[in-house]
Amino acid sequence: MPQASNPKRLISRRNFLKTAAIGMAGLLAACQPRPEVPQALLPTATGLPLGRPIVSIALIKDGNIAAAVEEAIGLLGGIEAVTAGKARIMLKPNLVSPDRSATTKPEVIHALAALMQKAGKTVSIGEGSATATGFNIQGGAVYRLKNPDKLTAMQQFVFDRLGYTDLAASLSIPLVNLHVGEMVEVDVPAGLVYKKLSLHRSLIETDLLCSVPMMKTHNVASVTLGMKNLMGLYPGTVYQTARASVHDKAAEAGSPGAAFEILDMVRANKLGLVVVDGSTAMEGEGPAQGTLVPMNVIIAGTNPLATDIVAASVMGFGPREVPMFVQANKLGMRPAALEDIEVRGAPVAGVRRQLARPRLLAWNDIRGTFMREMP
Repeated sequence: MPQASNPKRLISRRNFLKTAAIGMAGLLAACQPRPEVPQALLPTATGLPLGRPIVSIALIKDGNIAAAVEEAIGLLGGIEAVTAGKARIMLKPNLVSPDRSATTKPEVIHALAALMQKAGKTVSIGEGSATATGFNIQGGAVYRLKNPDKLTAMQQFVFDRLGYTDLAASLSIPLVNLHVGEMVEVDVPAGLVYKKLSLHRSLIETDLLCSVPMMKTHNVASVTLGMKNLMGLYPGTVYQTARASVHDKAAEAGSPGAAFEILDMVRANKLGLVVVDGSTAMEGEGPAQGTLVPMNVIIAGTNPLATDIVAASVMGFGPREVPMFVQANKLGMRPAALEDIEVRGAPVAGVRRQLARPRLLAWNDIRGTFMREMP
């Protein structure tokens, strides 16, 4: 069973996160091989008809995020269609840090969870946050934290600060700390960095993983959307917080824009639904120190790559500008272009906003930000 976080536990307030550390924070299975084709390699996931993948764009009107989430799912055929044959669903928000301006809004997760519960699904919320001052950021230094007790406290602090503890209690669903607990090894099909990955058992026991990122630029990956959000599945007790050891190994393998480590994790999981929180986007020095701009959209799809391509296009990025998209196509993942996707709801051209680009960095440029492992 998933390891649920403790109910409200008060932890002292923290200082705001150090700029360089947060910027990298966003980068940062049963015991036998999984024989099935990874969901992300299919034209669509969850058994919907094959053909051009469908991605929906719903406008947020009068601040009603829940209505836009429902519309976006409805344009895909409804919650019953996108979760057909799936009983246990994990929602994975982007809670990279305790900073509300850089994380998925609880309203988006609440709307999705309520829809899924109404459809009779068992829902959980899982995350392995990257950084928090007072935990793995101390005295201006960023540490590679692996200690399970400290990771338990850090994740609870993030859940509390961002309102997810209250959200989960209101819906009677568990919060899962993906950093700690029982881990199992899974095979990575044609792994670029890893042949096997250690994952929290709850990810193996779920039938469908739903990635719910905040729309942001990223100073290493160019954009951070549904697939990039899965970096939060690397457990800190194995790979260190901010996934520092993962990025070390990926850099040695020549990973462009964190593409290798992202795609390894995508293909090791049952990612079959992406819902992008585009209520507010971050441009410029994302994923944590950029400028917030209103976008007022929810973007959803059952093909992770297609959904990310549409969301990136709304942000003003072409598919060839994003290294993980290029590498995904090299692996045989489709689609490759916006023209290969059926967009329902608002047209891309009608909601596109050219977001300011981040200063792109390589992991080796900022590896020194991450100090020795914290005891």
